[in-house]
Amino acid sequence: MTDASHASGLPFPGSPVVPETFDGSKEIQFQCRKGIACWNACCSNIDISLTPYDILRLKRRFGMGSGEFLKKYTVPYEMEQGGIAGVKLRPVENGTACQFMAPEGCTVYEDRPTACRYYPVALLSLRRQDEYTDRNSYALVKEEHCLGHNEPRRITIEGYRNEQGLAEYDDLARGWRQLILKKKSSGPSIGKPSKRSLELFFMACYDQDRFASFVASEGFGSLYDIPGEEMRAILGNDTELMQFGFRFLKQVLFGENSIAVKQGAAEMRQHKLREKMAGAEREAAEKLAAERDDMYESHEDER
Repeated sequence: MTDASHASGLPFPGSPVVPETFDGSKEIQFQCRKGIACWNACCSNIDISLTPYDILRLKRRFGMGSGEFLKKYTVPYEMEQGGIAGVKLRPVENGTACQFMAPEGCTVYEDRPTACRYYPVALLSLRRQDEYTDRNSYALVKEEHCLGHNEPRRITIEGYRNEQGLAEYDDLARGWRQLILKKKSSGPSIGKPSKRSLELFFMACYDQDRFASFVASEGFGSLYDIPGEEMRAILGNDTELMQFGFRFLKQVLFGENSIAVKQGAAEMRQHKLREKMAGAEREAAEKLAAERDDMYESHEDER
């Protein structure tokens, strides 16, 4: 299965994505059904990017922590060189097939990823330079092995999205897509993200359990002024935590302040950072002086 569901532009030549975009009223001819001759073919050679909500649904299904899920079922990749990371499904060992594929079909069908739900439609999230909000348009994916396009059923893209349960998935992944669009549209003007920024992005988007520990930490609480009831809602519901993570990243990466900072906390943090740097400089100077003294002592002994 080719994942074009999070594209931000038209495909390159040779791509299975038809180079024409549509809105949700576009009618397509397609049906995937058990018994079709190409059954499971798209799951035999996967390249599926996961949204944070995809990860949340699947880790819930397996009853495992996000760290364990990421290690067992995914591989990270760079969305752009030196930029923020994405996560893809890891295929079977020494193969290209999906780990969740069985002869009867998808074993996680109720919680299947967004890209699988959209296929053979590609979601194109776009934002024009003169606009402040993103908009969605769609394209069609036509791969030679897929016979679903020959099935005698016609349905609008919007009807197909409703049939596949995509409204919830798209709504809960929108904050993540906006972050990616903001980063791509800002280009070099925002500069190369720091290592710390990249780590925060990965943690808040994909490793939700580690992000929960981060939000619950004393250091986080000393800086951000979040009412107790709101904090309990965030830490008590993984969907709320995920959405809070998107807000947090917009604030940290793009300065879109929606999380109150405690009065004087930022200044205190900067003061502690300066003290830490000064301490590190003193240690380095003392070490250098000690090495210099040892060198002189050694030289005196030789004489």
